[in-house]
Amino acid sequence: MTKRWLVIVVAFVVMCQVSGCSVMMAMSGEQEPDLGAVRVGATRGEVELQLGKADSITTLDDGRRLDKYKYQLGNEPSAARAIGHGAMDVLTLGLWELIGTPIEGFQGENCEITVCYDENDVVVAINRVPLGVPTVIGDSDAPLQHVE
Repeated sequence: MTKRWLVIVVAFVVMCQVSGCSVMMAMSGEQEPDLGAVRVGATRGEVELQLGKADSITTLDDGRRLDKYKYQLGNEPSAARAIGHGAMDVLTLGLWELIGTPIEGFQGENCEITVCYDENDVVVAINRVPLGVPTVIGDSDAPLQHVE
């Protein structure tokens, strides 16, 4: 009888520890950047206000700079998703976490953008690339996509 109560208590403690991961993940997503502010003619400060610090910086021979930024789309904080996960946790006595946590783990799409600045830190070209696609940096013969 004592062993049975011990198993119940341990199961309850484990359930309480596991429960809530998907809820917290739904509430702690990343705010999407305003990519409309990343345009030709914008300053580096305006771009970094939306995308944060560059992940890599390359200076070209002609004085221009190529900065690579990584950002995420589709993983904004969502109270509705959190409430849904919480309700499913209650209805399934915490078993929903086995499904809900992986769902939240795959939320969002990782993206990368390369921005070319002139010597005055003004955007002259932008190139959005899906993450994982190789790009050539430093080849002045390879044109960047000019966005206007």
